[in-house]
Amino acid sequence: MNILVTGGAGFIGSHTVVELLEAGHNAIIIDDFRNSTPSVIDNIEKITGKRPTLYKIDCNNTTELSAVFRKEKIDGVIHFAADKAVGESVKNPLKYYKNNIGGLVSVTEVMKEHNCNTLVFSSSCTVYGNPEVVPVSESASIQPAHSPYGYTKQVCERLIQDVYTSDNSFKASILRYFNPIGAHPSGLIGELPIGTPNNLVPYITQTAIGIREELTVFGNDYNTPDGSCIRDYIHVVDLAKAHVKALEKLSHSEHILDIFNIGTGNGASVYDIIKTFEKVTDSKLNYKVGKRREGDVERVYADNKKAIQELNWKPKYTIDDALMHAWNWEQNIRK
Repeated sequence: MNILVTGGAGFIGSHTVVELLEAGHNAIIIDDFRNSTPSVIDNIEKITGKRPTLYKIDCNNTTELSAVFRKEKIDGVIHFAADKAVGESVKNPLKYYKNNIGGLVSVTEVMKEHNCNTLVFSSSCTVYGNPEVVPVSESASIQPAHSPYGYTKQVCERLIQDVYTSDNSFKASILRYFNPIGAHPSGLIGELPIGTPNNLVPYITQTAIGIREELTVFGNDYNTPDGSCIRDYIHVVDLAKAHVKALEKLSHSEHILDIFNIGTGNGASVYDIIKTFEKVTDSKLNYKVGKRREGDVERVYADNKKAIQELNWKPKYTIDDALMHAWNWEQNIRK
């Protein structure tokens, strides 16, 4: 299949492109490189022996996007392109409404224009807000979002549901994933934040290598065993494989709308991640405790049984693996 991957040079997108290519699909990337670098494309080729087709465009530009569909005969779309930092979304909500919601509107409009009816959407566990019960299942009630980022994902999910209801040929898989970490085991692709990292693990690796003076733990007074927030940390390669599984399930289905949690099913605290990183890398992190970060929820981790059963998918990597791979990646890019 010819699969368009929006944001395909980003952290999760690049790993998914690798898995698509290794599964025998053609990957066509569109990316404006606001959160990535062109060298990612070279490294995807080093890993797979295949070079994905690349278009440097913004997916909000429907004219250029339509031209890609026309030229490449797109069979399906995996839509990643979005801004993703909870804290930034609180400070700059208009950016998130414009890019996250507007981008999906543009993509689905162009899909309909070209009779492309297969979509895998990058959603987030933030749609659950502060869940009443953990582990949280796909049937859990959607709580009020704690951030504009989380709300944009809720709106995008509703948009997909409405398109599905209105179009009998449309089929989609919404993947609500938890906290992606790690890097490709080759060390050739990984998370490369532009500027100060918004996510925990790249901040840890940058602190360990000396780029950041210290790591801040945002709050140690939550109602959790050690006082820090609890999350479900999923290796990015396992997450990427889930996208391919979801796409292939759609290709053998008719009019269908699936929703899957993609996580390990286990929660780990911020302190757990720090201690595990220190153990697997035999290093010592400089960190301090700061105030709670606006928009953060106390604890959330996945009930992932539906994805395991229906996608024939299962997480392979441990947190130890993910942190070691992230550290190897950090060291490689600083050489």
